Amino acid sequence: MKRMTRVALITSGGDCQGLNAAIRGVGKALFEKLENIEIFGMYDGYRGLIENDYKFMTSKDFSGILTEGGTILGTSRQHYIPGKDIVDDEGNSLIPAMKDTYNRLNLDCLVIMGGNGTQKSAKLLYDAGMNVVTLPKTIDNDIYGTDTTFGFQSAVDIATNVIDYIHSTASSHSRIFVVELMGRDAGWLTLNAGIASGADVILIPEIPYDLNKVAEVIEARKKKGRSFSIVACAEGAVSKDDVVLDEEARRRLKEASNYSAVSYKIAAELEAITGQETRVTVPGHYQRGGPPCPYDRVLATQFGTAAAELIVNREYGRMVAIQGGEICSIPLEEAASRTKFLPVDHPMIQVARDIGICMGD
Repeated sequence: MKRMTRVALITSGGDCQGLNAAIRGVGKALFEKLENIEIFGMYDGYRGLIENDYKFMTSKDFSGILTEGGTILGTSRQHYIPGKDIVDDEGNSLIPAMKDTYNRLNLDCLVIMGGNGTQKSAKLLYDAGMNVVTLPKTIDNDIYGTDTTFGFQSAVDIATNVIDYIHSTASSHSRIFVVELMGRDAGWLTLNAGIASGADVILIPEIPYDLNKVAEVIEARKKKGRSFSIVACAEGAVSKDDVVLDEEARRRLKEASNYSAVSYKIAAELEAITGQETRVTVPGHYQRGGPPCPYDRVLATQFGTAAAELIVNREYGRMVAIQGGEICSIPLEEAASRTKFLPVDHPMIQVARDIGICMGD
């Protein structure tokens, strides 16, 4: 009798579009490739692995979920000490409990789908002796070693749609609109959505902004008869004055601020400088919800089947990726080594500048 292969699926961290498509890709491919396969779905991310809370998955569980948003397994976040441990609220290591579940189920591999933090924490599990294969998911597109992540294009589509709709009301009332998009550390989403929607100003974390420069662009538009302006702003955008501060000083400054988000601060300051009525729109988690776009359905399926192939070949400790249009895999150590920030000399930034979009500098 052929050896039984046992695999557990985990969706960790924030949700995004395409997770169920990826779950489906892994599961259906494993059932096709292996005669003796058992698949377990861990509930609520690492919590299921920690508390031995899971479901045994049959082929029926992978049907009808391709177009569903969110994750059928649920997800959660755990406290992660960079490069050291995954801990509970009291600081106790959770890795022993996770390894205990891994051994109790006699697992051959964990398939972990997650963002930047998940790649790093998955590396800790691999170092602790658990076989791991990961898939890169995040709307921020900031995972190192892959050209893109599933969830990103769906979020770009949604963010673009939001700004498209804002144009008409901004024009009707001759207002400045600041639309705050997700992207705490990297500006991929804001840059792409800003270009796609015809934003006049794009502010991203990688390029500290000078609000006086932004105001000059808005004033110049008014002189040309363009009565409104759209500012696409990443949640992690930072001014040239604040960027020189250390992390602790920035934290204190934020706590002392009357603004709940950077977009409200920018809007208030722009209105004071220009005298033009300014409004804010924050689509927030709306960007992570709903069904995945066709591109993400295909990409997540490709990633899922590639993960299954790695398991069949027992190639563990790797993250599935796409590079130059080709599906591949890279060492998990490499994927977890750094964040993929948007290079300030990226061709897309030059495209934005070439068509007259102000990048805030």
